[in-house]
Amino acid sequence: MNRSTIDKLYKASAVLLGAGLLYVVPANAHDERAHCASIAASISDAGFADDVAVTCADGVAVVASDTYPDHTLMTGIVGTNEQLPVPANYAAPVPLQPSLGSSPLTRDAALGVAVNGVPIYDYTGGGEMSQADLAHHQAQHDTLLTKQLDVCGGHAGRGDDYHYHVKPTCMIEQMENAGDDAVIGWAFDGFPIYGDNNPDGSSIPEGALDVCNGQPDDIFGYRYHTSQEAPYIVQCLMGELPNAGALPRVRPMTKSAGRPPRGGVQGLVYTEDAAGTRSMEYTYQGADYFMRYTPTVRPGCYSYETRTVTNKGVTKTGEYCR
Repeated sequence: MNRSTIDKLYKASAVLLGAGLLYVVPANAHDERAHCASIAASISDAGFADDVAVTCADGVAVVASDTYPDHTLMTGIVGTNEQLPVPANYAAPVPLQPSLGSSPLTRDAALGVAVNGVPIYDYTGGGEMSQADLAHHQAQHDTLLTKQLDVCGGHAGRGDDYHYHVKPTCMIEQMENAGDDAVIGWAFDGFPIYGDNNPDGSSIPEGALDVCNGQPDDIFGYRYHTSQEAPYIVQCLMGELPNAGALPRVRPMTKSAGRPPRGGVQGLVYTEDAAGTRSMEYTYQGADYFMRYTPTVRPGCYSYETRTVTNKGVTKTGEYCR
């Protein structure tokens, strides 16, 4: 669905019902239908409808997925936290009547969801940013600069979930409708996320984006963008979000998170085979390490075998579950 079609949806004030009957829709009801249609279309037009479901009810569009995309994962990471991406049931609520708030909202978890169902975080890896942090580049926590991200802009976090911290380049390459006017994701305040340019293809002037990496939009009221420089993607939410505490978090596996090896690892590669085994191999200070898992017969459970820097090179095995 392109911008002109979306604009028509939002400007319409009535719908035709069979036999030529015209039903005038209350403004808020229509806005919800139009917004729901825009969210669903952004996913189907991008080609991800088989993997991502959208259900609209009670004022929100729930974008459901397993957070596990069909593109290169983990490969290229240097500053690994020795976590593997594991599929997770994820239900992302996107408000259908978004409105701007009075102050930006930060969060130590996802701020939105990409059209392929992968959560989108801010660019940092040091916990929730303060209001003061938003105005200054947090270089020491910048996941891109500290080489914590793979070649696609994501990694596995402390919850063993794959998510993006910067522009999801590999996902965008897969999008059937890739282009400046394509929505690449939705923030949890209900506003869309676009790429580096304005939807009409024009460049965004320096200083036009606010502290959350967004600007006004003539259809949605507001929109976020990706950018070449920090903060790279949405880093806070400008919309009203009264139930921010209820936003989803991925339930971690029943195991402790790793610690990034000092100085980083070398040659990290992530692979999958036909049997469902997913493996991450890398070297550190001349020694070989690995993490791998295979699904077991119990839903949401996986058989692990690991040899990590965190565990001082001791091989460990076990079954871990969501």
